[in-house]
Parts: sequence; structure tokens; C-alpha cells
Amino acid sequence: MARLFQTPILSLLVLLPLLVSSQNNGSVPLGSSLTAQEPSSTPWRSPSGDFALGFRKIEGNSDGFVLSIWFDKIPDKTIVWYATVDGGIVPEGSKVTLTADRGLVLTSPQGRQLWRSQVMTGSVSHAFMEDTGNFVLQNVDSEDLWSSFSDPTDTLLPTQIMELGGTVSSRRSETDFTKGRFQLRLLGDGNLVLNTISADTLANADTYAAYYISNTFDPQNSTNSGFRLMFNESGYMYILRRNNSTLGFIPVENLLPSKDYYYRAVLHFDGVFAQYYYPRQQTNDGNARSWSMLWSKPDNICAKLFGSDFAENEIGRQACGYNNVCTLGKERRPICKCPEKFSLVDPQDEYGDCKPDFDVQTCNGSEDEYELVSLQGTNFPTGDYERYRNYDEESCKSSCLKDCFCAAVIHGGNLCWKKKFPLSYGIHDPSGSGSAFIKVPIRGNFRRDEYVNFEAEGKKNRDGLIIGGSVLIGALAFVNFVLVYLYNKKKNDLRNPRCDAHAEVESNLRVFTYKELKEATREFKEELGRGAFGIVYKGAVKTAGVAISIVVAVKKLDRVVQESDKEFKNEVKVIAKTHHKNLVKLVGFCNEGQNRLIVYEFLPYGTLASFLFSRPRPNWRERRRMAMEIARGIVYLHEECNEQIVHCDIKPQNILLDEYYGAKISDFGLAKTLMMNQTHTQTNIRGTKGYVAPEWFRNSPITAKVDVYSFGVMILEIVCCKKAVDLEDNVILTDWVYDCFREDKLIDLIEEDVEAIQDMETVARYVRTSIWCIQEESGMRPNMRQVAHMLEGVSEVPVPPNPSPYYSAFHSIKE
Repeated sequence: MARLFQTPILSLLVLLPLLVSSQNNGSVPLGSSLTAQEPSSTPWRSPSGDFALGFRKIEGNSDGFVLSIWFDKIPDKTIVWYATVDGGIVPEGSKVTLTADRGLVLTSPQGRQLWRSQVMTGSVSHAFMEDTGNFVLQNVDSEDLWSSFSDPTDTLLPTQIMELGGTVSSRRSETDFTKGRFQLRLLGDGNLVLNTISADTLANADTYAAYYISNTFDPQNSTNSGFRLMFNESGYMYILRRNNSTLGFIPVENLLPSKDYYYRAVLHFDGVFAQYYYPRQQTNDGNARSWSMLWSKPDNICAKLFGSDFAENEIGRQACGYNNVCTLGKERRPICKCPEKFSLVDPQDEYGDCKPDFDVQTCNGSEDEYELVSLQGTNFPTGDYERYRNYDEESCKSSCLKDCFCAAVIHGGNLCWKKKFPLSYGIHDPSGSGSAFIKVPIRGNFRRDEYVNFEAEGKKNRDGLIIGGSVLIGALAFVNFVLVYLYNKKKNDLRNPRCDAHAEVESNLRVFTYKELKEATREFKEELGRGAFGIVYKGAVKTAGVAISIVVAVKKLDRVVQESDKEFKNEVKVIAKTHHKNLVKLVGFCNEGQNRLIVYEFLPYGTLASFLFSRPRPNWRERRRMAMEIARGIVYLHEECNEQIVHCDIKPQNILLDEYYGAKISDFGLAKTLMMNQTHTQTNIRGTKGYVAPEWFRNSPITAKVDVYSFGVMILEIVCCKKAVDLEDNVILTDWVYDCFREDKLIDLIEEDVEAIQDMETVARYVRTSIWCIQEESGMRPNMRQVAHMLEGVSEVPVPPNPSPYYSAFHSIKE
């Protein structure tokens, strides 16, 4: 009887390796599909496993996915191709399917087509993921009907060819996969060019003049002109001329063996086109591997290419936006920074446009109301409307101050150029001899006056010295402040949505039954977090009138006592009145018998604490952006509501991250609501150890400055990626930071954070601002709007004093 089973079993054992092999031969049969989900579906891999096609979840962007091809054996899974979907990403539940008539079809969870491969003729019988990184659709005769190589995005790979008319386009940012502002094109005349396009990135966008040209067009002899961009299997990239001669970007002998290294060439979102290599074999020495650059074009993207089409070169943005200044950084990548008294139009796009933080001069004003801000070694090479010879620097500056049309002047040698707004193509060269001078109002920017106000207030509290002259100055400053406040208040009333203090706001919230929320959370199964008064669970509720569920966070108060009841009513009341993108949105509540629950929008990426205190350190640029978002949220609570809201418990655990890793302030249960005509309140100690302002312990009046103190501590955590109180290392963060600041050792705060080390000016500004925020005397602290201005870099941040002078003096006496 046993022999009856031997033959089939032996046959299966023989066939098993063949079956396994067939599952990884790179072939994808018709009807195959993948779904965007976590954990992700098994991707379609090439035979060697070097490349894979599937859905990738993009960190730092949202909880959305990108249909893409990537290096599958590299730890960071570098993406080399992606489906160009409107908006760049697709939601969870989207699906890609291999069909006969349309090839690859990407659909939304509701079945709507989002993208498809452009199969012009024929019927697809199967697909193949090649070891080159090329995904091809083929008919029954194995003829290619479409391939990812023929439809490139921002990356080229070995064996890939760009024909005449071919285009590679950049992304909008590292994590934004929508079409960006830069193109690599092989023109019909044989020139390979890099150029920008207009801000409208739709089909009707204009193409601007090139900022790099290969000069492979010969009008005298067409055989000398280029006609293909080649990237051979050895990793050598070159332009092939019609006479079979070549123009390479580096000598062939500089290449490393392709059997040992991966290669790719990418058009970065900042406009730099570069080739990289990466070792195929990973060693066990513990050292992380990364892509290394072979070459990049252009040599200096901050510079502007000028030729016979000079006027055309004056149009459009380049590496940095309007009024922004470009400095060449590591690996010839651009670094963009707004000039003094300018700030980013979009704070999340440091490569974008900068707006003046003042009213631009009109010809109705007096020249005495303006001054010039100096930018040494800086030039704005376009936008001239006047030029003067034999002008020294003072004559050049004077000419601009007297000219109501003049926005800035450039002086170099004995030449003076007048500029108009917007200023474009700002270039900073530390070795440059010329200088730019930008015209700004002397009193049009009130930030410096605001800073003097809070510093003067602190000195008054600290020293108790009031003299007659100070009274007069203070009175004038107060009048000025009132006028400015009324002006800004009126402007903000027109520009910003205000908190609605009316009771009917609360009635617009959805009222849930306890049964509904019990079912929505599957009987409170999945816990998201917990605090002093309640536990937060993940749930899903049906949208009113629609059969679609939305994910929510349900906070269930776990102690039905007077204090938690008060907490519940206060939280509902406060959150219902707020409407700001950096505050968590309240969906509804349940107040049924002994059951009290609050329903919030669900934020998928957890707390800022989990983001900050993980290793390796999170991206410095992301941390900076989050700091500004939190600051704006607190400014809204303090100044832009009919009732001032003091949160009283600002800390990383109460900052949640949305699908775009945007920071939102949560947990208003501890908030104190102040009417606008109130300046302080008396209350019991609230908040969390390490973040609590000293006045809580002194039975002193509590003002919005307690949030400033807590925010200052949190900024230090964002800079250092260390907790406010580290029991393991026995470190109090505020004390350690001030010691490092006093000893000029800020580098110790950021350890091996390469991005932050390259941005030490911002690190220093954040630390100085934070030390002002954590001053022991509340009068010494700035308000949150001033803090936001200082973090943005549009207000100067003077050297702060010791934040705890009384504490230090007490200990020095004891010693």
C-alpha cells in the first residue's frame, strides 16, 4: 500500500523546485492584480529579485500609496518608476490589474480608473518584470506593447534609451509624486537639455529656456548632432551622435563593475540630474550603505544660463522661487533661503516663493520710511530696469532709496543695477564680491518692536526699575501696539476663519449613542493610547446619509467622577469652537447615562513623541515643518478665537500626525478658556512633568505664557530628539541645552544628525528662541506669534539670558 503513494510523492518532490522557480521567473499572467494595503501584497519581482513592482506606502506624505517599481534588495527600496496619477498617490484599497485590452489598469477602491498603461494596438497576453528594472506588456508573440522604460518618470536605468523627443520629469518633492517643475529632454536638434516649466504643470504648461545644454547640435554638419541618450548595461551614460561618436558625462574608466554595483540616473525634484551607484553586496560591518554620486548636471544650478535668448531666460522660476536666494550645497544640490524680512508663501516648500513681510513701497510714501537690508555676496541677475556706471556703493543705495519703483539694487565693481519685484534667481556666492540691498520699511515690520516689548516687560518684572523716560517710551509703545493690534485684527478678521463662540456650533456635532460607538470600536478592541482621564480606541462610523465608513478615534472616559465629567464637558465645549488645520477635529460625542465619549478624526501616524524619539532620527526638515505647524495652531488658540484658549498641556504626546505627517494639537480637556478681556486666571496645577511653567507652583496668575513655556521645551525635544526628562541618562533637557548654548557647543545637541549639522544657523535660531520661551519669569517670554516669527527667521532673536537665574543663584549660594 505504501508503494502506491511513493510515485506521486516522488513526482511532487521533483516538481517542487520547478514550481517554486516558475513563481519567480518574472512573468505575470493575465488577470493578476495587486492591492494597496498594509501589510502589502507580494509584489511582482524580477527573476533575480533585484526589482519589484507593487504598491509602496510613502512616509512623510500621507497614508496613501504609490504604484511603483523599486530596487528590492536595497534597504530603502529606492523607487525608479511610478504611475503618474493625479495627486501623486492613491488611497488604501486601490488595485492594479493586468488586462488584455488596456494593459495595467489602476483603480480606486470604488472602481474608478485612476491610470492605465497606454497600449496603442494589440492584445496583452502577459507581463514580465525584467532584471533591468523594465516592466513590459507583451502579446502572444512576446512582442512588447508597452514598457516602463518607454514611459519614464524621473529615473533612467542601465539599458534604457532616450530617443529624440524623449522627456524625463521631476517630482514635486521627495515625497510628492505629482509632476514637478523640471524636465530632461532630448530635443529634435540633438541637444540634451534641462529646463523648467511654468507653475501650471498641466498639458498647457510653457517650457522655459534651458539651464543646461549638452551642445550636441551641429548646424554645419548634422552627422555630428546627437540623436540618442544611451545608458548601457555597464552603467555608462552618453549621447550617441549620428556618426556613432559619443559624448560621455565621465570617462569610462571611472566606472565601477556593474556586476558589483547598481546604477541609476535621476532628475531630482530640485532640478539636478545626477548618476549614482550602490554596492550590490551588503557587508556585515554594521555600516549603512547609501547611494554615491558619480556626476551631476548642471555644474551650478543656482547660476542662470544666458545666451542669445536673454529675454527668454528672464521668465519663470529656477532652482528657488521668486524672492528666494539659492546657495550651492552638498553634491551640487541647491539650498534655498528667504532673505531677511521675507517668509515662504508655502512654509512646507523651502524651494518655493518668498513673500515680503511688509507692504511694498508705493510712490505715495516718503523715502525716509525705508532702509536697505544687505545680502553680501548675493546677486539677482534678472529683473533689471536701470543700470548705472561709475557708482560707488553709497551712491547705488541712495539711488534706490530715492526711487519709489526700486525694490533692490545690486552693486559690484562700479556698476549699479536697479531691480523690481518679484526678485528672481537669487544667487548667493560666499566668495562673490558684489552685494544685494533690498528695500524694506523701517517701521513696516513690527516684529522687532514686539520683541523689545516682551524683553522690556521681563526686565521690569526682574528689576522693578521704572524711570520717567521708560514710562514715556512705554506709553508710546503701547499706543503703537494698540494701533498695530487693531490693524492686524481687522486684517485677520477678513483673512482668517475665527473660532465660533456661539452655542449652536456644539449642536452641529453628531451625537452618538453608546451602542453605536461600542459597535464602531468592535467593543473597544483596538486601543490607540491612554491619558489621565480616558483611553482612546480606533473605530469606524458611517457617514450620515452615506454607506461609507470613516475611521475615527473614540476617547472613552474611564472614571465617571465629577472631575472627568467636567473634563468631558470642557473638551467638547472647547474643541467645538475651533476650526484650524493644525488642530484635531471633533466629529461628535456621546453623553448617555454614565458613559461619556468623544469622537475625533483619526490621525494615522500616531503622536509626535513616537515620531521624535525613534531611531534613526527623523528628517530635520520634517521636524522644522512640524514645529511651525504646532506654533501656528497655538497662535490660533491664543489670538484668533473670540475666546482665548490656553491648552495647559502642550507636549509631544498631545501632538498627532495626520496622513501627510502634518502636526495637529489634540487633547483640549485640560484647556482653560479665557475671554479676550481677561489677562490671567487662577487654577489648579495642570500639565505634565517637564513641561510645566514655574508659575503653576507659585500660585501665580496663569496666562497664555504657560503654553509658551511648554512649547519651548517641546522645541528643544524637536531639535535634540531627546525627552524633556530622561531618567535613564539622568538629564533635564532644558538645563543641558542651556549649558551647551552657553559653552557654544550646540553641535553636541544634534550628534550625528547630518541634515541639522548642515543647517546650524536654523538650529541655533531654534535653540535661542526656545530659551526665551522657557524663561522663569513669564514676562520675559515672548507671545506665541512672536515665537512663530522668530522660528521662521523673519524676526531677529537676540542672545537670551539664563532662563532660571533665581534657581542658579540659589544653588550657587548653597555651594
